[in-house]
Amino acid sequence: MTTTAATDAGNSGAHPRFAEALRELGLGELVEQVRRFPDATRTAAEAAAAVGCELSQICKSLIFAADGVPVLVLMDGSSRVDLELVRKELGADKVTRAKVDVVRETTGYAIGGVPPFGHRTRTRVLADRSLLEHDVVWAAAGTPYSVFPMAPEDLVAHADGTLVDVRERTP
Repeated sequence: MTTTAATDAGNSGAHPRFAEALRELGLGELVEQVRRFPDATRTAAEAAAAVGCELSQICKSLIFAADGVPVLVLMDGSSRVDLELVRKELGADKVTRAKVDVVRETTGYAIGGVPPFGHRTRTRVLADRSLLEHDVVWAAAGTPYSVFPMAPEDLVAHADGTLVDVRERTP
């Protein structure tokens, strides 16, 4: 990584690896839009409070294991993932939440800072349609203290995500 990339990432609050991923995707201008906060934005509620947006405008990047294979699910901050719907979507026998070490190993980031793309390894990505209900969503920028804005359609496209309905429905 160049010194400029490290400097820019440090100024913006983006994780250096994520800042580099943005540049590689031709999204270098987003590095300057990353917002870093003094308090953690590890949870969707913390991120929404820091940004000053609706909870549903936060894009959660959640890693699950489908028959032991990591899969990323992008979900709006006010909703929960229905594991049975994910299982059916993937044709898997079993879907569970990935363990902390699997999340770090797969993405290169810690839980609470996982961005929607720019991961260490390529995984299958499912994006819940609920994200499309907003003009802009906010997602983690590789640290538990930073987020960036993006149109949800662009976010899903850059994550190479498949639009699905995997949101838990309340009775």
